[in-house]
Amino acid sequence: MAATKAKTSPGTIALNKRAKFDYQLHERFEAGLVLTGWEMKSIRAGKVQLTDTYVFLKNGEAFLLACNITPLLAASTHVVPEPMRSRKLLMHKRELARLATATQQKGQTCVAVAMYWKGHRVKLEVALATGKKEFDKRATLKDRDWNRDKGRIMKAHNK
Repeated sequence: MAATKAKTSPGTIALNKRAKFDYQLHERFEAGLVLTGWEMKSIRAGKVQLTDTYVFLKNGEAFLLACNITPLLAASTHVVPEPMRSRKLLMHKRELARLATATQQKGQTCVAVAMYWKGHRVKLEVALATGKKEFDKRATLKDRDWNRDKGRIMKAHNK
């Protein structure tokens, strides 16, 4: 899901809004990404989708799976692009160990929340999360609707 310019900060490339709805986010980490040239050009053009992405831990390394970076036609003429390939995440060993121990616990998973610029580098915000039940999702929607209505009431009251 490409981020819209109106609602996000200027450094934000893409947000995974679905993660906040489907999961309860606990601890957040920042990770770098190993990317190729055509992927950087596509990211600059905003051709990134983070919905349904997750982090896979294997042999003490972290990989981003199911992230769709759509290739630009002009930027990928000399290579065969693979939009859904797994991309290695660059994190400290302590953070990787923390993620590994937490994901082995029952119900814990690791999801990508946001992709953003930090200087000239692309960073990924990764969060430890537990899945929400159906009644939790309904409660989230109910709270969101109530906060929206409360804002409307306060705005009308202040006029």
